Amino acid sequence: MTRPIQLLLRLEGLALLTAALWGYAALGGDWIVFAVALLLPDLAMIAYLRGPKIGAAAYNAAHTTLLPALLLALGLLIDSDLATSAALIWIAHIGMDRALGYGLKRPTGFRSTHLTIAP
Repeated sequence: MTRPIQLLLRLEGLALLTAALWGYAALGGDWIVFAVALLLPDLAMIAYLRGPKIGAAAYNAAHTTLLPALLLALGLLIDSDLATSAALIWIAHIGMDRALGYGLKRPTGFRSTHLTIAP
């Protein structure tokens, strides 16, 4: 990966974070709940105790936008503020991680991500 692509992906994460924050504010979400729940997806790192392959799979499952996007769609569909808020917090976490340079993990080790220059 080249540095311009890495920068573009980090900016994409910042945009995701910004959109999730805006959505959460528009929903009238509780910012204390937001602050407490923001790091919950990182609990997936506990799976690294079972090895790098299992750890990477669990971390990636908690740090890809697919599941929170589905939860967001469901929350909007059934008009559930709880589901919508949870999805926006989860998306904000993923966007924050990407903006800070934390990417999806490779099974070769925790520091090897899709955002690193060398595999």
